[in-house]
Amino acid sequence: MLETQTLAEHKPQLGEFGFAGDDHVVPYEVAPLDVRGRTVQLGTMLDAILSRHNYPEPVARLLAEACVLTVLLGTSLKFEGKFILQTRTDGPVDMLVADFTTPHALRAYARFDADRLQALIAAGETSQQALLGNGVLALTIDQGAHTQRYQGIVQLDGTSLEDAARTYFRQSEQIPTDIRMSVAKLVTPGPGGAREQWRAGGILAQFLPQAPERMRIPDISGGDGDDRDVTDQPADNSWQELLALLGTIEQTELIDPTVGAERLLYRLFHEHGVRVFRGVPVDDRCSCSREKIRGILEGFSAEEIKDSTEEGGIHVACEFCSTQYDFDPAEFVK
Repeated sequence: MLETQTLAEHKPQLGEFGFAGDDHVVPYEVAPLDVRGRTVQLGTMLDAILSRHNYPEPVARLLAEACVLTVLLGTSLKFEGKFILQTRTDGPVDMLVADFTTPHALRAYARFDADRLQALIAAGETSQQALLGNGVLALTIDQGAHTQRYQGIVQLDGTSLEDAARTYFRQSEQIPTDIRMSVAKLVTPGPGGAREQWRAGGILAQFLPQAPERMRIPDISGGDGDDRDVTDQPADNSWQELLALLGTIEQTELIDPTVGAERLLYRLFHEHGVRVFRGVPVDDRCSCSREKIRGILEGFSAEEIKDSTEEGGIHVACEFCSTQYDFDPAEFVK
């Protein structure tokens, strides 16, 4: 006779673990390579953020990468606070904003010039470099009131978000870091016809040996008799092996729901052994509220309240979640 066991009754055995699934950032460690990092696949949560605004596909892809990068970095915070990614550029997509509030909340939006974007799409020029143009990527850590913000600035001058993230770590954190990201639409058949859903994934790896000299970057050649090639990566064998392993990742592996974070990590590091930690959930959750917006309006002058009134009311829509808040101007008469 077969015995059955409910989930509540099941006691994990040695070597067993659960799969985090979509919308969970999975931390990991590869001790033999002195590597730590995080990986994620975003599914339903990302699709809700992108579908809410019905972004054109090139814009949606950009914002999806911004979301992946934000959650990979934001979930590393060990305190209550916020991690904010923001671009300001001169391209058709002149602003991307994604912020992660600990422990789980992500929100994001993009601003773009529809006419300039359509011209690029018609010309078949929809690379990240063409969409963003030149400007800056700002990565900000905000621990709340009475604390000083930390902000790292990276130039966006024809580089992708992936490359800009590598530059940020090299210049600001001085930690050898590599990151890979992928975005795609998953088409699933259904009774009402095929359905498209946005998915994105990414993996971040950092080289953190106990001996700091192993992280050292070779001197720039020239001027001091050193004729080595210029490089921005340490020559340590462990780090070079990690880069080679990450180079084997197929774009589809980062987003394929049948692969998942844990299986991807096993594929990469099974020869060395990889320690996988409990996944950190990420939710589509905006921090806007009626009370917050009321507080802003209460600081308006009578003239500003008048200018903000349309058709007898004040109507405020959140740029992130599109929730609309309606107020009676009489509430703010001073």
